[in-house]
Formats: sequence, structure tokens, C-alpha cells
Amino acid sequence: GRRRVPAEEFCVAPGKTVLGKGEFLVSLHLPSPPPRFGGAYLRFIPRNEMDIAIVGVGAAVQLDESRRRIVAARVALGAVAPTPLFVPEAGEALIGAEVGEEAFAQAAAIAQAAARPITDMRGTAEFRRHLVGVLTRRALAKA
Repeated sequence: GRRRVPAEEFCVAPGKTVLGKGEFLVSLHLPSPPPRFGGAYLRFIPRNEMDIAIVGVGAAVQLDESRRRIVAARVALGAVAPTPLFVPEAGEALIGAEVGEEAFAQAAAIAQAAARPITDMRGTAEFRRHLVGVLTRRALAKA
């Protein structure tokens, strides 16, 4: 049989997905972006030779017809929790807001609060949480 799984539910633990024994991924369904939509993914890696991100942030924003207000937004984080972390509260905080640093900073603070980073040889939890804020603001501005 076939089944559809929302992207937010695909990863369930480090290195684990919802795929059961004998199942495999057949396709990804990505709808066409709506008008006035933009997206960005940023990651922080300490050097080019090491391709493992210390923090990654994906952001998507849709603007109104004036291109001054946000009508839809999503924020997701990588490498700051056991699985990729969708932060719906950060996107919801942006809806209706005027495009700009103030709105992006508010969403970044929400993303920082949602992050559950660990300390390891690549960086401390405090440093990773700081990077979540910086990269969220930048990704939203770029989107």
C-alpha cells in the first residue's frame, strides 16, 4: 500500500524515520509556491571541510499584495534537537506583521526558546541557541 506522511512527521528520532520494515520513500509531493512567496535555508558550519551544520534554519514567507505584510510563514530548525524541529509558533507570530527586523526578531526569539540544543565538540548549547536567533532573522530577511 501507499501512504502520505507530512514532512514534519517523517523524522522521529536521530537517524530514524516513520518508515517501517520493507517500506521506502517513493516520492515527495511539493506544491507549487503561492504568489509573493520566498524561502531560504541557512546553516552555520565552522569550516568548509566539515559539512555537518552546527545549526540550520529554514524559513518561508508569503507576503500580501503590497509586499509589506506577512500573510503566511514557517520556520524550521536543524541540529538543535534530536530531529528537525518545525516551530509553528514562530511562523504564527509573523502573520499580519509588517516585514522588517522587529517582526523577524520576535520570531527568532520564539525559535530560540523552542530549540533544544546540546553541547558537544562542535559547539555549546548556548552558542547554538544564539546561532538559532541570528540565522532565523537572516533566513526570514532573505526569504
